[in-house]
Amino acid sequence: MALGRLSDQQRRDAVLAMASALEAEADTIVAANQQDLEAAAADGLPSALVARLKLDTMKLQGAIAGVRQVADLPDPVGVRQLHRELDDGLLLERFSVPLGVLGVIFEARPDAVMQIASLAIRSGNGAILKGGREASRSCAAILQALQEGLKASAVSAQALDLLTSREESLALLKLDGLVDLIIPRGSNELVRFIQDNTRIPVLGHADGICHLYVDQEVDLAQAVRIAVDAKTQYPAACNAIETLLLHRLTAEAFLDQALPVFRQAGVQLRGDAASQALGIKVAADDSDWSTEFSDLVLSVRVVADLEEALEHIRRYGSRHTDAICTTNADTAETFLRSVDSAGVYWNCSTRFADGFRYGFGAEVGISTQTLPPRGPVGLEGLVTYRYQLRGDGHIAADYASGVRSFTHRDLPL
Repeated sequence: MALGRLSDQQRRDAVLAMASALEAEADTIVAANQQDLEAAAADGLPSALVARLKLDTMKLQGAIAGVRQVADLPDPVGVRQLHRELDDGLLLERFSVPLGVLGVIFEARPDAVMQIASLAIRSGNGAILKGGREASRSCAAILQALQEGLKASAVSAQALDLLTSREESLALLKLDGLVDLIIPRGSNELVRFIQDNTRIPVLGHADGICHLYVDQEVDLAQAVRIAVDAKTQYPAACNAIETLLLHRLTAEAFLDQALPVFRQAGVQLRGDAASQALGIKVAADDSDWSTEFSDLVLSVRVVADLEEALEHIRRYGSRHTDAICTTNADTAETFLRSVDSAGVYWNCSTRFADGFRYGFGAEVGISTQTLPPRGPVGLEGLVTYRYQLRGDGHIAADYASGVRSFTHRDLPL
């Protein structure tokens, strides 16, 4: 692919040109998004989707800053990962290379167009994007700006394309051999549908059921602050907590401080019997523990100890991001080693599970699969590798017969 053969500087300049074009068209993009928001209100779009859809001037400027940060990141392409002499004159190398073409399907989130496009171009990949109908005007305005930016660079504007219909997105799922990776960003239903209807590898997560466990040894004021941030800072995000687990010995003291704060923030708490006895009014049912609310709703459970908290996370978690609040380093280390999630945190909000906050510039999505890439996926998740072997008439038969033998000597990278 021609894009993958361009130099680091050419791809860097292309991303910067995209950022400049987005700035030049900022008013047009915000106006298009306002039209999408008005249509969403008329259609009664759920509040969680509306929150993801909104792209005001401040959010747009933040996204553009993320694009520029991507341009400044080290080149992920052409990195020599292995350099080994197999025998005299027989040299093996492994280099990072682009994946090829990314197919990205997402709901709302027009800012995802900027994030994914910048990461794709920086890593030498093309991208076919399909936004939800609710974000159609925003996505079209953004893509037009991005393509205008590319026209002033060495990268073809055709490296990015936008699909506009459901029929086109269904056809995209059938392009195995042409599209190398599908990245869905949206609801559980969307991700499950894509996983069930394509033979192309899929990177993503179906659920964002994140937990915060408050231990018996804890700075209560700090824990309350973290819990409120993890739920309310952006409740529609997949890294917002959906369940709060409280050690039985600290639950009452924690809720005494937290209940007024959650109430003021408009959070509806749904609790088990033990937490209801401590002031939570609404009862949680079994489905609440496995629900991604994406809203100002939080389920609360009192647990006997760390082991019961770990078992709850193992049973109901989605391997996204889970956190512990504790002043006991040993307890924290046990939690960090035991929870099998892409992100496991100690004394900080789950809202940090984000490519921009990790310093990746942006992300194409969050992966909760066990194999890499895992967590926020930035540039390093958009390259694979290729082995290159250079010889001088070497043949395998000489080594099978014992005429020659391998040296397997590692050389400097």
